[in-house]
Amino acid sequence: MLDIPSSVRVDVEALLAAQNHMGVCDALEQYAPVGKPDAMTAPHLPKVAGIDSTVPPPAHTVAPASPAPAPPSSPATPGTPGAPGAPGALIQDRLAGWVSDLTTLHELTERLARTAVLDEALHEVLRAGAALVGARRGLVVLEPADGLGPDTTVGLGLARADLGHIETVPRGATSYGRILDRADGTDEPEVHADLLSENGLDPRHREVATRLGYAASFALPLATEAAGRLGAAVWLYDEPAEPVERQRHLVGLYTSYATEHLARLLELERARTKSRTLAEELLPPRLPRVGGVQLAARHRTGPRGGGDWYDALPLPEGALGLAVGSVTGSGASAVAAMGRLRASLRAYAVMEGEDPVAVLSDLELLLRLTEPARSATALFAYCEPALRKIVMAGAGHSPPLVIGERRTEFVETSLSAPLGMLACWEAPSVEFSPEPGETVLLYTDGLLHRTGDPMDRAFARLHAAAAGVPRTIRDDPGAIADHVLHTVLPDGLDAADSDEDVVLLAARFE
Repeated sequence: MLDIPSSVRVDVEALLAAQNHMGVCDALEQYAPVGKPDAMTAPHLPKVAGIDSTVPPPAHTVAPASPAPAPPSSPATPGTPGAPGAPGALIQDRLAGWVSDLTTLHELTERLARTAVLDEALHEVLRAGAALVGARRGLVVLEPADGLGPDTTVGLGLARADLGHIETVPRGATSYGRILDRADGTDEPEVHADLLSENGLDPRHREVATRLGYAASFALPLATEAAGRLGAAVWLYDEPAEPVERQRHLVGLYTSYATEHLARLLELERARTKSRTLAEELLPPRLPRVGGVQLAARHRTGPRGGGDWYDALPLPEGALGLAVGSVTGSGASAVAAMGRLRASLRAYAVMEGEDPVAVLSDLELLLRLTEPARSATALFAYCEPALRKIVMAGAGHSPPLVIGERRTEFVETSLSAPLGMLACWEAPSVEFSPEPGETVLLYTDGLLHRTGDPMDRAFARLHAAAAGVPRTIRDDPGAIADHVLHTVLPDGLDAADSDEDVVLLAARFE
């Protein structure tokens, strides 16, 4: 409770006068007793939500004098200081309520501001709104008015099957449907205090409400002037109910801020989706089928899109070309450069794939002439599955890993600078033969960088993950790649937003 001196004798009408833009000082004077005033300083409220809430002293109002104490035998009467219904206590309670509301809004908006992913933000909006309006369940329907998506529905306290039942209700009979389909663009809420007793309620809506056990709903639009209507939020009550005016005011303030935050995350999600789609389209849509070898690939793209890539292409006489690489930079320019580099390597591999050094030499010359400001790493392996023979060359790239029953070891490759770093690139190739049942794992440096460890520890972690592949999945290159990925990058690090792309290409030789 705020510490307001008991000498302040003011009725709540003074506060209402201030709210109605009346002279608050005149309203205070109305209740000031006649007599000589004593000096008084204005109370200082604590800071709330980063706002200095110090109340300045009135400019033309004096504090009332302290009244004489009532005789011991006289009971306190309403309107006197210390009485339970004193006006000072009323305004003190009202101010304390305002402070509490500001504090609540500050905490909820701070929690929302910490969300960086659209789906996480939608769940946070549902939880905060439910706390403000006193509901237990709810759903958000995201359906941007510009038609560019993404369209999704997120529930609070509702399983996926429950959301499916709600979606079977005709759109025009639902609160979110009426909000999203409004032609006048108004932002009024949809309130149904006693849903099941309403006349004209759609029979399917009544059936779903009875099945899911909700009897009332309160819905608000999620709209901004810049982005238009993004969607609608609906909160469901187990019993007939509706939020009071104070709750409506608070949730309205919260959703106004939340919608702006959602609009920013929506644009970010769209940019990520475009970059991810572009990167995926520039990679092989499917891996080739070549006798004597099984292939599997895993690709994780960062939020801005990066230049990590892989390739597997059939070559003449039953041979197979495997490649992984990484282009410096991120964003659309790096993705485009990656596409050009991969297409060029495919052409060189078809012409002279049996000589990996020549393939990378041609690629280095092309990169130096066409994109002198960019560098790249690459590894190309010419495989003859029938002979289980691999000839490989690398340019500044991490060595592949051989995973088998009797060994788990890195392939010894020669040290070489990345492409575009030297006036003329050339390094010797290496040749090795995997045993039957062994898997050769090619990867990009993003797998190591995402661990956050120094490179020596990251390599040790990768080796331990490969050595720990269960025997039951050693005949499945996809399962091997998944095990290594999730072991090296546990707790969702493989899916978390990162500036580093991750590529794994596994080839198991029969």
